[in-house]
Amino acid sequence: SITFYLALFNLWFAALPVKSLVLFLPTVAVFLSTLTPKFYFALTVTSSFISGLIFVFEWWHFRKYGTSFIEQVSVSHLRPLIGGVENSPPAPAAFSAGENEPNRQNMPECKVWRNPLNLFRGAEYSRYMWVTGKEPLTYYDMNLSAQDHQNFFTCDTDALRPSDTVMQKAWRERNPQARIKAAHQALELNNDCATAYVLLAEEEATTIVDAEKYFKQALKAGEMIYRKSQNCHSQSPQHEAQLRRDTNVLVYVKRRLAMCARKLGRIREAVKMMRDLMKEFPLLSMLNIHENLLEALLELQAYADVQAVLAKYDDISLPKSAAICYTAALLKARAVSERFSPETASKRGLSTAEINAVEAIHRAVEFNPHVPKYLLEMKSLVLPPEHILKRGDSEAVAYAFFHLQHWKRIEGALNLLHCTWEGTFRMIPYPLEKGHLFYPYPSCTETADRELLPTFHEVSVYPQKELPFFIHFTAGLCSFSAMLALLTHQFPELMVVFAKA
Repeated sequence: SITFYLALFNLWFAALPVKSLVLFLPTVAVFLSTLTPKFYFALTVTSSFISGLIFVFEWWHFRKYGTSFIEQVSVSHLRPLIGGVENSPPAPAAFSAGENEPNRQNMPECKVWRNPLNLFRGAEYSRYMWVTGKEPLTYYDMNLSAQDHQNFFTCDTDALRPSDTVMQKAWRERNPQARIKAAHQALELNNDCATAYVLLAEEEATTIVDAEKYFKQALKAGEMIYRKSQNCHSQSPQHEAQLRRDTNVLVYVKRRLAMCARKLGRIREAVKMMRDLMKEFPLLSMLNIHENLLEALLELQAYADVQAVLAKYDDISLPKSAAICYTAALLKARAVSERFSPETASKRGLSTAEINAVEAIHRAVEFNPHVPKYLLEMKSLVLPPEHILKRGDSEAVAYAFFHLQHWKRIEGALNLLHCTWEGTFRMIPYPLEKGHLFYPYPSCTETADRELLPTFHEVSVYPQKELPFFIHFTAGLCSFSAMLALLTHQFPELMVVFAKA
């Protein structure tokens, strides 16, 4: 309001004729000469108090509603009067009410998951270390993998077989060379030790071709052991535990063979292997094999098949992931991205398909806000870790590492993402306390991501809202007027001379 009145005064002053100005200036000079230091002190104190009140109100409005009051009034009321067009993103329509129900599956905030698309240690992680001299995996991440291997590949009956006893010790070894040596010892004791081939495929093989050869040997041995376990699993609890272990080994080997085929360019073969695996072991959905299938189908550009997989796994009762949310957004963006233009959309408004695409992007960004910076190449990628934290930076790295090429392939998809993703943060003023479509964003992700991601990677944190310009302006105005009040109180004569000058 102060700026408004000053502008009116300037316009009136500029409109005065020269003769009036000549008569007006001496009057102003006489008026200023009659003012006392007390008047200047009172004026500065009053202006400081008023600007302080404006600052407090602006801050309260921003904290409560997530926007600046002055900026909102300017955009909503003043801008249309002068012919401007509002360019803010539309408010998203409600998604299925089930995602906001309080009885949704309550997922642990900082549960660490096995990365469905983790790389091969010998053929990929080690190669990176040879070239760059940097360790791509943290000790914490590798320790989690060691625990997984002990849980998946060992059981109580291992003491009955010497080769399995050796492998039980091998999974606990910290030194990679000691693990590899133990795997070779196990194969000397039993040439059909499937877990020994698994270890060699993961850590000794320096190429994907070599890893595939080891996994094929592991598959042959694993299927034979699995059939034996099926025949006698009902005899005792120990046999049941052995069948569970042999099932884990068989599923792990088949999945890695499918990943080898995908990496070697045999994508249709990989898709068939993944589909067969999901059909043979439907109860093992927690292994997230469907995420491997989604990535392979996107590479084939089989978007109808991708939509069919999403229809099955993007369900209220199932835990979400960045792969699910961003793939759903990509498919909706694909329908409109080629012809999407921000300028055109701001003039005519968004169509129904464009609104659906924007809503899907907002949903994905709310689930994991770190992904867009990697997809838009605003932040450098690193090799994905072997474990990820859902909604965290580690999951964003793992998703973008494999899916960036799929976003680039669809013309205009990244442009649509760039124009709309930041609108999510305007919709959710308090992301750590209250979400819109999901539970509030977990506050513990930063600590866990720092343990999962390498030290040379700058870990992303939840994008904080930047303070609006008018909060900075009113804070500066309040501070400046308070300083003037203090100077007027301490040096009244000097400030009067300054004001008159």
